[in-house]
Amino acid sequence: MSYQIKILILSFLASFVISLIIIPILRKFKVGQIERDDGPQSHLKKQGTPTMGGIVMVLGIIAMGILMYLQYRNPEPEVAKHFIPLILVTIGFGLVGFVDDFTKLVLKNTEGLKPAYKMIGLLIIAVIFVIYLTNFMNIGTDTYIPILKEYITLPIFFYIPFAIFVMLGATNAVNLTDGIDGLASSITTIMIACLTVIGIINDVKEIVIFGSIICGVNLGFLLFNMYPAKVFMGDTGSLLLGGALASMALYLKMPLLLIVIALIPIIETISVMLQVAYFKKTGKRILKMAPLHHHFELSGWNENKIVTVFSFITLILCVAGLMIV
Repeated sequence: MSYQIKILILSFLASFVISLIIIPILRKFKVGQIERDDGPQSHLKKQGTPTMGGIVMVLGIIAMGILMYLQYRNPEPEVAKHFIPLILVTIGFGLVGFVDDFTKLVLKNTEGLKPAYKMIGLLIIAVIFVIYLTNFMNIGTDTYIPILKEYITLPIFFYIPFAIFVMLGATNAVNLTDGIDGLASSITTIMIACLTVIGIINDVKEIVIFGSIICGVNLGFLLFNMYPAKVFMGDTGSLLLGGALASMALYLKMPLLLIVIALIPIIETISVMLQVAYFKKTGKRILKMAPLHHHFELSGWNENKIVTVFSFITLILCVAGLMIV
């Protein structure tokens, strides 16, 4: 059995076991979902469902990260060395989400972490990671252009803000996509699996190890997050997954590929921006509710149908992505 399959299975089992421990703790301390009164009425029954379940992902990634570092530090020290920053930046984004969740759900501040503070936290982590890639890893500013199948070298003064924008955009896009049971965890697993396959093709072992961990942890969590969800990931999980997606794309020098494989989160984000802009200008709504998945929900689609359709579209986009790299 190839090493990536072993890592995937082990990560899945770790996430499954951690979920069995964490979910009852969240339920005991009443760390439950707070549903909006102006949201879909079907969501009111989810009130009180344990959330902040992204803690499961954080703990699973830390446990597997330590294990893989110990496994590879002697035979392949370079792989171990380059793999750790991917773990750290992902956990960093998750911790920003954790602070937001903790403020809302434990301290009972319904507004949570102020948007400006949250953005500053995400910005700091993104800047540190991008500077690490360019100044310490010397990964360069080469960026792959899909379809053309060639690299272009971006000026450093353009690449750094561009890379930071990719990280902030990905984290917020996945965060907006996390609105119904199993949606964000399903589509991010498919996208990260796509980037992992690219890592296999290009023999970037640290990406393969990291991607296998994220996919395994995600799948273990998804068992409890699919409809009807027994736990929600909260910002802890959604920001973590967005960070993992962006860091892998940047490490592979393929951030532009996200335009293809991450089209669903991109459209979800655009739907919110258009809804807000149009409402401010006209007092009317383009969609029944934003993000887009809520529009379909209010149009009569059940949650399973939305997750299935969005996941299938993402799978097709990822296959297309593999064909153009």
